[in-house]
Amino acid sequence: MTTFVRNVAPLEWAFVGMSPESRVMNLLVEGDGALPPHRLTQAVAAAADAHPGMRLTRQERRWTDSGAAPAVRTLAPGALDRDRLDAPELRAPFDDTRATCEVLLAPGDPATVVFRADHAVTDGRGLLLWARDVFRALRGEDPLGAPADTGSEELLRRLHPDGEPPRAAARDLDFPSPLGPRPHEKAGLLWRRRSLDGTHLAATAKVVAALAAAHGPGRFHVPVDLRRHLPGLRSTAALSHAVDLDVTEGEGWEEVQRTLLARLTDRRDLAEGTDPGILDLPLPLLREGIAGIDRTAAATDRHSARACVSHLGTADPADFRADGFEAASVYALGGVTPGGPPEIDVVELPGRTELTVAWYDGPGAADRAEALLDTVEEALSPRAYRHWEGNRTRRPLPDPRSVVELFREQVARTPHRTALSGPEGEVSYLELSRRADAVAAGLRRLGAGPGTVVGLLAGRSAASVAGLWGVLRAGACYLPLDVRHPDRRLADLLTDAGSTLCLVERAQEGRDCLPEGCRALPLDALAAGGTSREDAATDDSGVSATAVPDTSVAGADTAVGPHDLAYVIYTSGSTGRPKGVQIEHGSLANYVHWGTREFGIDSETCLPLLTSPSFDVSGTSVFLPLLTGGEVVLVRDDPNHLSLRHLLTRTRANTLNLTPSHLDLIGGLDITPAGYRSVVVVGEQLRVEVAARAQEMFGPKCRIINLYGPTEATIGCTAHTYDEERDQDGSVVPIGWPADNTSVFLLDGERRFVAPGEVGEMYLGGAQLARGYLGRPELDRERFPRLADGTRVYRTGDLARVLPSGELQFVGRIDDQVKIRGHRVEPAEVARALEEHTAVDRAVVVTRPAAGRGGKALFGYVLTNTAVAEEELRDHLTALLPAHMIPAAVTVVSELPYTVSGKVDVRALPDPFGDARHGVPGAADKVTDPVADAVAGTWARTLGVDRSRLDGQSDFQRLGGDSLSLLAMLAGVAHELLDARAEEAFMAELGRILREPTLERVTALVHEVRAESSPGV
Repeated sequence: MTTFVRNVAPLEWAFVGMSPESRVMNLLVEGDGALPPHRLTQAVAAAADAHPGMRLTRQERRWTDSGAAPAVRTLAPGALDRDRLDAPELRAPFDDTRATCEVLLAPGDPATVVFRADHAVTDGRGLLLWARDVFRALRGEDPLGAPADTGSEELLRRLHPDGEPPRAAARDLDFPSPLGPRPHEKAGLLWRRRSLDGTHLAATAKVVAALAAAHGPGRFHVPVDLRRHLPGLRSTAALSHAVDLDVTEGEGWEEVQRTLLARLTDRRDLAEGTDPGILDLPLPLLREGIAGIDRTAAATDRHSARACVSHLGTADPADFRADGFEAASVYALGGVTPGGPPEIDVVELPGRTELTVAWYDGPGAADRAEALLDTVEEALSPRAYRHWEGNRTRRPLPDPRSVVELFREQVARTPHRTALSGPEGEVSYLELSRRADAVAAGLRRLGAGPGTVVGLLAGRSAASVAGLWGVLRAGACYLPLDVRHPDRRLADLLTDAGSTLCLVERAQEGRDCLPEGCRALPLDALAAGGTSREDAATDDSGVSATAVPDTSVAGADTAVGPHDLAYVIYTSGSTGRPKGVQIEHGSLANYVHWGTREFGIDSETCLPLLTSPSFDVSGTSVFLPLLTGGEVVLVRDDPNHLSLRHLLTRTRANTLNLTPSHLDLIGGLDITPAGYRSVVVVGEQLRVEVAARAQEMFGPKCRIINLYGPTEATIGCTAHTYDEERDQDGSVVPIGWPADNTSVFLLDGERRFVAPGEVGEMYLGGAQLARGYLGRPELDRERFPRLADGTRVYRTGDLARVLPSGELQFVGRIDDQVKIRGHRVEPAEVARALEEHTAVDRAVVVTRPAAGRGGKALFGYVLTNTAVAEEELRDHLTALLPAHMIPAAVTVVSELPYTVSGKVDVRALPDPFGDARHGVPGAADKVTDPVADAVAGTWARTLGVDRSRLDGQSDFQRLGGDSLSLLAMLAGVAHELLDARAEEAFMAELGRILREPTLERVTALVHEVRAESSPGV
């Protein structure tokens, strides 16, 4: 095998002439996890084979590939101080005749891999090339390599084939250091680091301008990567030339940027080559000359520039990931050239900018370095943008125990108080606790404990609540499943969660919704104390599996810590696959304590459970009352105007937790509920008109609370109490202030903090953040990043601004995610389900304003390969998706229109209802039945359609109506045409209406129930 050999370039000879200490370069990769030293050693060797330039040693004026891989050394725990960056191993010089590169492994939190090299053989960009390939090798990928190892002189001559490349003139030593004079005694290098949020346009120019404004005008060195002139060149050699920027008094960063761009356009970096005559100087003479320059600079505090600002480019942590190690940041620790100024290194990562400063250590040097970084940080990320008073939320929990312990204590305090009420009667705290103990005992016998995900297939019932507490007492986490969801979807969720046990309510037995390997447990039997006999078993896919043995004797609660899982809830996924949000006990406890105080929950609270247990806001109704001695009112059926009227006027309920859509429905009931203390509204934007109507209905003593929070932040994390005077100027109610121990950050598309009052994406931090998505590490990296200071956050996709009052206002989304009846829906998931139909080649799902009211509705458009009826497509979706994800209409189109940017042009899509909205002009003129005329008028008001175009065959669904607008329509019809007795009979026929939602059918039912109610009339 031929050994690689090449001549030392003039630039490299200049580096060889410098002191070895000044030539050291460090590139640090920080992350979570650990890398076994033997694996790292193997990867370094593999990458070095592809990068011969990292194995060079010097023999006089020639570089030779030694063939020996760079050494890998593991530091002792704690050897690397990540705040002071003062480990002696970082400063250790290289003997270029023996080795010029090495790798250090520093275990700890965070773990750090340090790539070290002699500047004579590489530069910052070359070091990044090599480091990326080391991690490729760690992942089992082939390194891309840099076999050329083209030196700077060879590159210059390739770019000037017809003549001698221009050379740089010597620079005078004219400028004092902004970090103060160097100490007279020999001092080592000092490094300081600052991480900034966001990536910053013209970062180099902004750093230069900030330093010039703070320390005076003058010259600034800006190293430029010569590889830019030969795209595709992969060389690890030292290929950077510094261009000079002479900044005058008062120049802003825009002027500095224009000057820099002009230098690059003129290719001034190519005119900064080192004179080849330097190669004629003997090394001792060269070293003495360079040392003399450095002594002069130290003695006079005059250097070749004010500062050297080196931008090393971008680094994506994903490139520095390996099995067991997740990179969080990448930054450089540079050196200071003899006679040169302090060096500021810049590395940009997605959503983060790393700054480091290098200078000589000495009295006060560290403080001055921090002050310099303060100056730069203020220029790039002003403090006024970064700090919002609303984030001063730190508050110790009033009780550090888990909800499991708190509930056990509450049962002991109030054993005979009513815990649950509703259609099944009343259940005391003691009885609920006994049932939960029985469930927990049965689960423990089957091996359930911390980390076990137990499915819970039950409605809003006493058994469901007992099952929930039983799972938690067993130390496991529960996965609530909506009984209205199709079997296949439930099976998919249980499979994704890895659930091997599922508690099944009696009403759900017989469903084919459990995947293979998941055992169904009869919830009602378990809660009743189990049975000592063995029922006939079915296979794992059924819900009548073998009952568990007697569980009448309950054991102690399984201890859980704040980081144990409490529950997993699935939300819609933008990739077409639902994602399981993992909520830990500590997050749940924080919400419970904050929500209890914020909503005024106490032992007198009587709070209905109106939402499905699979909707995380149900946690407000279940946990908060039962941990304060209050009462939960169980509402078995989906709310309609009759059940809501009964709930509001004939039960002990005095607090509500519901969506704005349901609150809007309540607003049309023409009732005045008494004694209500709080109405917590969550899940969608709360319009001022809806809040004002609710305030009038419930009275001035009732607080209308707008709660905001994604599932990933545990139910709710900001709140605002509606104020009729302060909130009347806007169209939507503010979302208020963050919860205890919760932070909200508003960032732009580059993850920079926005100015006060500007719109930014909400990033949530603090105690209520989810652990992440179950089994989706790639999604965790995307949605749960860290801010520059290490704060873990959740990227919501929601846009907000800070109002002059200091509160937050929700203003929209950055994507097409939509809320349907409080549920998050990703249109892509619905489109994917449509495309599973064999007749559909391509589907898109878009959102449009819902018919006749606020909010959005889904609409599907499909390209088909054969004729297919819309009803067939809707039936197909109904077998796969929850009701709130079924589009209001699915339209077959011959082609999909696109914008110039390649996105579907929503405005160019056809009206999904076509003639259904417009009907036949004058159709209503033929209506002679006054009942039909009144029904048509209600339809027109509810849907916002032209009444004159309605006839008996008009279809409510085809006109854009959804389930909530249907309930509103039925309430309107009943209010106008029926007495109380007839109204109950009318609503009992809801199933018939859903099967045939035509104006003729509704009219016929009105006639029918009126006749039955008043047979003699």
